[in-house]
Amino acid sequence: MIDLDRLLRLRLTVARFGEMDGARWWNTKGQLGRLGAAALRRGFPRTHAFARARSVFAVAAHRCDEIFDPPASVTLWRLPDAIEEEFDARWEQWVDDASAWAPFFETLEQPLGTDLTATLRDRQLVEAAEIETAARLRRSAEGRSVPLPSLFAGNDGDVALLALGFARGDAGDLVVPYARRADA
Repeated sequence: MIDLDRLLRLRLTVARFGEMDGARWWNTKGQLGRLGAAALRRGFPRTHAFARARSVFAVAAHRCDEIFDPPASVTLWRLPDAIEEEFDARWEQWVDDASAWAPFFETLEQPLGTDLTATLRDRQLVEAAEIETAARLRRSAEGRSVPLPSLFAGNDGDVALLALGFARGDAGDLVVPYARRADA
């Protein structure tokens, strides 16, 4: 139902964008960049990129939960259990094929600029229709979240909107995109 490779690329791109040398949303500084690669490559020569990714994903998820933790909802970092289990099961395949992922990780080494939507578009991670829908997303009244317009259907479009919703935040001002679960 969900393209897990695309989900990984979306998570990696948003995670890198939000680091302290980027949008300053979570307290990792270039861990997915050159600094992180230099620090971990020696101890984990084959898997350092994935070790760095796991670390930044955990920090990003924790920071988002601190800002806004909606009940009966999903975020980019906390999808339904079935999807997260599939994602975790695929992780071993990605690690086993780390050399195929190396070019994508290398594109993360530089800061990604200041426009998340453009970054996701330029990397061909989102489609024009998803960008158009995301342009209509608005921050909630309290300003800490971005609700998606419909229930989470568990498809690639919903996941893309969860990633694109972060673009409603500003540097140093994290907002958490979320969607209500259909089963809640």
